[in-house]
Amino acid sequence: MNAPAAHAATPADPRYDEWLVVRCQLGERDAFETLIRRWHGPIRGYARRLCGEDELADEIAQDTWLRVLRGIAGLRDGARLRAWLFGIARRALMDRLRGRYAAPPQGEPIDPDSVPADEAAPEHALDHAMDLDRLQRGLDRLPLIEREVLSLFYLQQLSLQDIAQVLELPVGTVKSRLFRARGLLRRQLNPTGADR
Repeated sequence: MNAPAAHAATPADPRYDEWLVVRCQLGERDAFETLIRRWHGPIRGYARRLCGEDELADEIAQDTWLRVLRGIAGLRDGARLRAWLFGIARRALMDRLRGRYAAPPQGEPIDPDSVPADEAAPEHALDHAMDLDRLQRGLDRLPLIEREVLSLFYLQQLSLQDIAQVLELPVGTVKSRLFRARGLLRRQLNPTGADR
């Protein structure tokens, strides 16, 4: 009796990224190329949303992939790939934008304990009727810090814990930034969802 053949993970499989990480760590070139094809768009889009420049976004994405190539052997948990990739992209971006990013956020600091629990829950995602174009225009008008946390949470669908890992901040600070960013974005849009 023959043993059943092992099936490779498919892109729809939640373990696909873990499988790609292992293959990359084994030195399989086509696995790294697959990883780039799978994640280049989201990484470049993230960089583009934050820096606002196509050419700079391309440079950041390229720098990210060079850093990934050098560091993937050290990734111990393939299930954390998404947060790890966006963390690398963020560091590449911050290296390029250090001067702009160093400016402190404006406004009153928000106590993370005062943020209602439902404000940080994905099921209450802004207003479901807001389309992506309006959201992008509103995001483009926000300061970098707020744009970044909204992009990671809503557009890249990272969890609060993953965002905390990417930003190297406590989860409470992430909640606070997300709360503030939502408020700023809402002020960019009128109650009907149209631009001001």
